[in-house]
Amino acid sequence: MRSTVIKGTAFSRRCFLSALGSLMATPVLANSPLAENLFASSLSSDTPLFASAYKAENGSYGIGILDDLGQLLARISLPGRGHGVAIAPDKSRFVAFARRPGTFAIVVRPFVSADPEVIASEHGRHFYGHGCFSADGKLLYAVENDFMAARGMIGVYDMSGPRTRRIGEFETHGTGPHDILLSSDGKMLVVANGGIETHPDKGREKLNLDTMVPSVVYLDCVSGDLLASHKLDRSLHKLSLRHMALDAQGRAWVGGQYQGDGTETPPLVAVMSRDEAPVFTSFPENATAGLQNYIGSVTANADGSIIATSAPRGGKTLFWKADAGDYLGYQPVPDGCGVASIDQASFLISDGNGGLSYVSNPEDPAEILARTPGISWDNHMVSLI
Repeated sequence: MRSTVIKGTAFSRRCFLSALGSLMATPVLANSPLAENLFASSLSSDTPLFASAYKAENGSYGIGILDDLGQLLARISLPGRGHGVAIAPDKSRFVAFARRPGTFAIVVRPFVSADPEVIASEHGRHFYGHGCFSADGKLLYAVENDFMAARGMIGVYDMSGPRTRRIGEFETHGTGPHDILLSSDGKMLVVANGGIETHPDKGREKLNLDTMVPSVVYLDCVSGDLLASHKLDRSLHKLSLRHMALDAQGRAWVGGQYQGDGTETPPLVAVMSRDEAPVFTSFPENATAGLQNYIGSVTANADGSIIATSAPRGGKTLFWKADAGDYLGYQPVPDGCGVASIDQASFLISDGNGGLSYVSNPEDPAEILARTPGISWDNHMVSLI
C-alpha cells in the first residue's frame, strides 16, 4: 500500500514530527524506542499520523504515534490506562484521557516548548475516557462522573492559555456519559449516556443494571441547556450507548453494548439527529453471529459517507452506507477495535495483538500492515493530521 497524502491541514506532518521529536528528551517521551535514522526517514514522507492508547508487555501504558504503514514513531507515557484522544481543530495539540475511572488527562502541545501537561479531575469526579474541543479550540469538554450523586457531567476547560483551567461544568442529564462530539455546526454537544452507574470504590462494577436508562442528549455548548434527549424503549434499557461518529448529514451513529442476557440479539447500531429519534440498523445473521452484543469504536470516513463499527469481541468490523443506512459487509479482524479514517474510502483498524490492518473499501479483504511486538493497542485510534 502506498502512503496517502491528505492536503489542507494546518500543520504539515513534517512539522508535526519535527516538533514531536523535540520533545524526545522530556519525561513523557523518555521511553520512546525511536532511533535517529527512523525519525529522519519518517520526516521525509508526508504521510498521515495516528494516535492510540496502548499497553506494553511490561505493564506500562502510553499513547503511540504511528503512520499509515503501521510504523510506531513515538510513545507518550501515561500514568495509567488510556482510552480516547481529543484533537484540537487546528491540530496544534491533543488530549489523551484516562479510561474510566481514571482521574488524569494528558495535554500534548508539540509545537510549544513545554512538557506535556497533566490535568487532574476535580474532587468527587473522574473521567470517562473521552472529550472534544469547541469549534474555535479554546475550550475542552470532558465527560466526567459525579460519583457521589451518580450524575453525568461535562467538565469545561479553558485551553486558550499556557495552562489548562477548569472553568465550569454541565449536567449530561443522564448516568454514565461516555462519548461526546461537537455537532457539525459547532453549536451543540452530542453526549452518549451509557446509563450505567459506577463508583470508583467499586472499580468497574456496574451498580444499576436493572434500572439503566441509556440516552443520547444534545446540549447547547455555551449554556449547557438541554436541547433534545433520546431515550431507548424500555425493552432496550440494557443497551448501553457508548461510542459515536457524525455522518455527512450531521447525524449521530451510535454503537451499543448490551448488558442483558447473552443469548439475546438486540440491535446494536442506531442513527439519530437532534430532531430524529433513534433508528436501528439491521444486518444479516451471519454478521451478528459471535459479536457478543458489543460494539467498540464508531468512525466515519473522511466525507462521512461510510460508517465503520468495530466489534472486537466478535473479531469483526462492520461497515454501513451512511445516507441510506445500508449494511455493506464486514472485515474479520481478531480483537480489532480502534478504527481511524485515512481518506474518503479507506480505514485503519488496530487490534489488541499489536496489529494494524488496512481496509481500502468494505468489500475488499483487510491487509495486515504491521504488528508491533510488545504492544497491545487499546480501544480507539484517531487521525492526528
